[in-house]
Amino acid sequence: MPVKFLGATSAYPMCFPDGRINHGLVHLNRVIDHPNIEIGDYTYASSFAPPEDWAAQLAPYTYRGAPERLLIGRFGQIADGVRIITASANHPMAGVSTYPFAIFDHERVGDYIEQISDLPDTVIGHDVWLGDGAVILPGARIGNGVIVGARAVVSGEIPDYAIVAGNPARIVRMRFDPPDIRRLQELAWWNWPASRIDAATSALAAGDIGALARLAP
Repeated sequence: MPVKFLGATSAYPMCFPDGRINHGLVHLNRVIDHPNIEIGDYTYASSFAPPEDWAAQLAPYTYRGAPERLLIGRFGQIADGVRIITASANHPMAGVSTYPFAIFDHERVGDYIEQISDLPDTVIGHDVWLGDGAVILPGARIGNGVIVGARAVVSGEIPDYAIVAGNPARIVRMRFDPPDIRRLQELAWWNWPASRIDAATSALAAGDIGALARLAP
């Protein structure tokens, strides 16, 4: 039997109760084709004003051939207005001035080459919820199962299964205790076959780690 709600190949996986397709919610890896952006299956973004270019809306500073990447895991949930600011947004800061002369005269790029090489990737784990209007700053590394509150501004490393909020974002609490977090990391349910995930949705919704473990492949 097909798994109705896990149409990984569908760009628009959600329908309203009356059958209309929701064009404001997309599986990102079905609408973004960008050499610097890698997004896992089932990760979606939503927008009340759907853009023509989802990559440009979500990560506008990530240009093709940039020295850094944006990596997002599976089953991510990205709310309206989220902005991911990757490292190429930064101006070189080691000199007397931060004015970007080289973007107007490309022959001057050599003056900045050491400052714009080896820029850090931005990495967002599996099953991460980025709340409305959240801002992810360059080089952030967000662990699996993290919840980022609305309008939060996130930098640095966020541990697995943390809830963060504020500007700058701070840990509000952990979603589970350390032994449960280790168990969830071992189970890595986001990598299970779709049929197994389909059978496990009740355990996932209830936070029943024991029941989830019993359903593991």
